[in-house]
Amino acid sequence: MAGKKSQREAVRDAVAQAGGIEEAVAPGRKAQDPLTAELRRRAVLPLLVLHLINEGPSYGNQLMERIGGMTAGVLSVNPNTMYPLLRQLEGRGLIEGQWEHPERRSRRYYSLTAKGRTEYARLVEEVRPFLDSVKSSIDEIVREVYGR
Repeated sequence: MAGKKSQREAVRDAVAQAGGIEEAVAPGRKAQDPLTAELRRRAVLPLLVLHLINEGPSYGNQLMERIGGMTAGVLSVNPNTMYPLLRQLEGRGLIEGQWEHPERRSRRYYSLTAKGRTEYARLVEEVRPFLDSVKSSIDEIVREVYGR
């Protein structure tokens, strides 16, 4: 019984950390999902971008598609989020961008720098406890609601 109580506490803690639905809803504005908002806030998106670029040079639209596919659309990324993030990562020296065709504006492929590999390793360690907490909370919600 104590194990179940601690799992329930984990669910409550995750919901509290992500913020209540009431806090996410403002009059006249669309509700923001607290789970995806927290995933963005907790450096999950930079972690995913660095992870995918670590696998090989990638461009913005490709990264958006891969993240959407990897998360089954739970974490969808639009250009207004992706391109400023890529510019920020490039400005910090974590990635390096090169135009596919330098003579004209085309796809910009990004590669990880040595500094980017170090930051990627740091984020892998830093973000894991949060992701484990989210997984545990979702597993408990599924067990509670669906009895599995």
